[in-house]
Parts: sequence; C-alpha cells; structure tokens
Amino acid sequence: MQFTKTALISMVAACAFASTNIALANETPASLKGAEVVDAAKAKSLMDGGAKMIDTRVANEYAEAHIKGAANVPYKEKSAKTADFDASQDSFDVSKLPADKSAAIITQCNGAECWKSYKGAAAAIKAGHKKVYWFRGGFPEWKAKGLPVE
Repeated sequence: MQFTKTALISMVAACAFASTNIALANETPASLKGAEVVDAAKAKSLMDGGAKMIDTRVANEYAEAHIKGAANVPYKEKSAKTADFDASQDSFDVSKLPADKSAAIITQCNGAECWKSYKGAAAAIKAGHKKVYWFRGGFPEWKAKGLPVE
C-alpha cells in the first residue's frame, strides 16, 4: 500500500510540474539579447526622455486603447511562439521604426504571453537599431499602473 501512495504522489507531482512547464512555455523568455527588458516605470521614464513606444499589436487592439503617444507598427506573426522563431514567416515593417537607428525604441504588446513585442524587438535589433527596450509586461502592466492611455 505504501508503494501505491508514493507512486501516486510522484505521479501527481510530475503532472503538476509538466502543466507548469506547459504554461511557462507559452510565455515569452525573460530576456532578449541586444535589448533591455524594462517595466512600466522605466518605459514611462524612457518615453519622457524621448524614446518612441512601438505598439506591436494588431490595428483594432491599438484603436480600442493604447499607451498615450505610442505608434502602431503591427507585428504579423505566423511563426512559432518560441525564442528561435523563423522571422521569415512573419511580417514587420521596420521602415516604420525611427530612421535614426541610435534613437531609443520600446516595443510592447499584450504582456508576457504576447510574442509580438519580443519578435518586434528582435527584428529591430537585426535591422541595426542600437537602443532597443522590450517592455515585456506591455499594455496590461501599463494600465494596471494607471499610466496614460488613449
């Protein structure tokens, strides 16, 4: 009987661990090489200093509500939601980013589960932008902090 209880506990623990990993697998990585991950307070400070906020969500989400002063440059994704995604499957118009590649830009979308800002930041880095900030918490974190939206 003891073996059965131990086996059952082990199975429950394994299932819990597996489902946690599945949930985490849907979230974006905690970092992105070439970009600095920022929170809402840092993003606001950067914007106050002239950084351009890039909202990578689709146009209807942006039209519904967005961070005040953000520019909408939608990231159209078909690639896998993984760190080694194939950008050639996606569409992101880097020509809509600031022409000055030394200008600071911040990408954001719908939080840690949204890959568009991660992928947009990666595309900006690949296009030669030098000051790329990734606001991983995105619009939900911004709103939760009571920061300006329009």
